[in-house]
Amino acid sequence: MILLIALMISMTIAVMIGSVSITPGTVWRVILSHLPWNIFGIEADWSRSQEIIIWQIRTPRVLLAMVVGAGLAISGAAIQALVRNSIADPYILGISSGASVGATAVILLGAFSFLGMYALSFAAFIGATIAVVIVFLLSRVGGRVSVIRLLLAGIAVSLVLSAMTNFMLLMSKEEGGIKAVMHWMMGSLAGAKWSNLMLPIVVFVVVYVVLRIHARHLNLLLLGEESALTLGVNLERFRLLLILLVSLLTGVLVAVSGAIGFIGLIIPHVVRMLVGSNYKFVLPISALLGAIFLVWADALARIIIAPEEMPIGIITALCGCPFFIWMLRKQTYSFGEGE
Repeated sequence: MILLIALMISMTIAVMIGSVSITPGTVWRVILSHLPWNIFGIEADWSRSQEIIIWQIRTPRVLLAMVVGAGLAISGAAIQALVRNSIADPYILGISSGASVGATAVILLGAFSFLGMYALSFAAFIGATIAVVIVFLLSRVGGRVSVIRLLLAGIAVSLVLSAMTNFMLLMSKEEGGIKAVMHWMMGSLAGAKWSNLMLPIVVFVVVYVVLRIHARHLNLLLLGEESALTLGVNLERFRLLLILLVSLLTGVLVAVSGAIGFIGLIIPHVVRMLVGSNYKFVLPISALLGAIFLVWADALARIIIAPEEMPIGIITALCGCPFFIWMLRKQTYSFGEGE
């Protein structure tokens, strides 16, 4: 309940701040007036420009920040259960880089153009899936996932995929496309519109519900492969399910927000320090904290160098890199035995 209240307050403040300051009362009157049939009977006492700023520009952006933050947080939590290690996340394991290759291919080369508005999300999903499968296969030693191999494989795959993205940029002659890709690679929610919110929201809800249903299996994964098998978990099938779910969610989110890193690393770890490792609580609290974190990160990105906008990926990296280094300095970063 406290986190929900904090999220609502964060959302309100994020909509209020900007080049044009708006009162919280106006923010909520405008938002509530757009509910079906105006069920609260609110009469317009605001200007047309205020309505455009609140409803068409800032509210979709804040909602997208909430969905992306929550989605990346639960993706990180799921990946960490899959590999039994708290320093894994979609960014470090190359999933975001794979999604970037797919998205860049769509923007510069027109790949999957027959899918129309869904081409970017589909290509990002395919790229993310291929990346995570390669990293996961490279990190296995004797049927177990090695922490060291996991990190090295993630770094290697990320570098290769980044090289592929850079090669496409180098060969492209479309200046507009190159600018779009460069801006997108640094992460931005500036393109948020009501029209591109539905797919991320639907995918997030589906993935969250499936993960929440399998919270017990996620808990069993933390006990080790032998314990999970003994307690009835079909490891191969469940791993495949997790890989597909995380790749789908990360691909869709990266397609609309660009490569935003470290949320899947920071948030689940903080949550486990607060409430323990029970995924019955880790998943919902990670989603809420991830949403709050990215809403504030996006607000800072808009105001730090106003009237220009800082790429949100810079904000998350400045927060995530020191946190990652601190985690590496600890000796107890693995749920199971370190390797």
